[in-house]
Amino acid sequence: MGNVEQKEIYKKAEELSSPFDYSLNEAAIILAAGHGKRIKSHRSKMLHNIWGIPTVERVFNACQKTEEAINAILVVGIKALDVMSVIGKREKTIFSYQAEQKGTGHAVQIALEKIEKDFDGVIYVLPGDMGLIDKTTTTMFRHVFKDSNADMMVLTGIYEGDSNQNSYGRIVRVKEVDTSGKPSGEDFGNVIEIIEHKDILTIKEDEEYTVQYNDRKYSYSRNELIENREYNSGVYAFDYKKLIQLVNQLSSNNAQNEIYITDLIALFNKHKFNVTAISPHDQYVVMGFNDKSVLKDMENLFRNQVYTKLKNIIEIADPDDFFIHEDVVEDIFRMDKLGEPLDIKIGSGVYIGKGVRLNYNIEFKKNAYIDGNVQFGNDVTIWENVHLSCFTNQSFVIGNNVEILWGDIIKGNITIGDGSRIESSVNMTGSDEFPLHIGKNVLIKGTSYIFGSIIEDEIHIEHSVIIKKKVNRLVKRNGQVQRIRFYLPMPSGIDAVEHLEDLD
Repeated sequence: MGNVEQKEIYKKAEELSSPFDYSLNEAAIILAAGHGKRIKSHRSKMLHNIWGIPTVERVFNACQKTEEAINAILVVGIKALDVMSVIGKREKTIFSYQAEQKGTGHAVQIALEKIEKDFDGVIYVLPGDMGLIDKTTTTMFRHVFKDSNADMMVLTGIYEGDSNQNSYGRIVRVKEVDTSGKPSGEDFGNVIEIIEHKDILTIKEDEEYTVQYNDRKYSYSRNELIENREYNSGVYAFDYKKLIQLVNQLSSNNAQNEIYITDLIALFNKHKFNVTAISPHDQYVVMGFNDKSVLKDMENLFRNQVYTKLKNIIEIADPDDFFIHEDVVEDIFRMDKLGEPLDIKIGSGVYIGKGVRLNYNIEFKKNAYIDGNVQFGNDVTIWENVHLSCFTNQSFVIGNNVEILWGDIIKGNITIGDGSRIESSVNMTGSDEFPLHIGKNVLIKGTSYIFGSIIEDEIHIEHSVIIKKKVNRLVKRNGQVQRIRFYLPMPSGIDAVEHLEDLD
């Protein structure tokens, strides 16, 4: 990476960073500097989506979107500009640039440089790829740590498969008795170390693995360690004063020449500081990913959670093929609490994105795509393969008793009045300068295109191209409203068009 790009990263990090709030005694360090070679993508590992949101943003939200405010420091490195642009400028959020990838411990060292030494609180560390972690888990972890007498705490997972297939590092805890048979007392359950799976396999069947803790020895058989299902998730909590005392003692004296955060366990124990661990209620929240298959598993897990929450509130045709943004899900919960049946039907392959506002008695048929600030009235039917969308600064309002048929593409600043019917093969657009207004009880059919126009009530349009026009409701002598059929604007660029037979 050249000096010019590094200067740009430092500049952007400074622009997007907000002041650290020292009145709060907690800060989360989110490790988002890695790229993830095994993911085999030009995009940063941290920016791969789970249920429509980048994993690093999900981790950030799990820390920030809680009732108790907390500071955040995001450590960025590879693809730093991309990661920072996704998070953007947020309150109490600082970006720290790890120019060289020297390990997780080094990333924490870099992040701590952003905090003044007189800070007296708690530091949490989370991997940026743990996209299923939620605010329930982070809140639990924070409360348990603050209520404990621990100086360091590890959030652990419990492996649920075949132990022989478990390649995670095991959490080694203090046993009830030491090698001499004496009770461990208050030390019982404290974390001694994390032993890697490959190191367990080097232990012979008839040997004991012995470790020392608080001047006492504890032993473990090879099989005991293999059957140990508790593993390190990569989420930690620290007493800041003790962390800052020891973090710079971390060494890169290992085969990978990297500084590992896991080495802090040994340092804390060496200084007689207390290291404990706790596991979350739901094991899937500690999943991280290194390849596309695991990322897909995480996406499927999230989809299943959403389906489980919604299956008795709305109708979802295919539990394995739908998308409803989390904000829309929350809105559905809010509507359900009002007590009136929603009668919302979601067909297979339907996508409902951020900003969409649903209403009562709506049906989305197969593969309908809805995204942006699209607001529905009651009693609306959206047929197969319809595309409805607008930009975040635009508004798309659909009235009551509206029907939009197969394959229509409707985008932008648009209002569709009550009782209108947009038949198949219609394309409509409204811009910021020229919004599109469709009145009440309008029928649009045939291969029609309408842009930035005003269509008054009860008008019938068929096989027409209408661009920046006002179509008035003209009542004929017989009382019928004048229909618009085969309306086409004057052609432009006709001098560039020739008949093929004239070329001979």
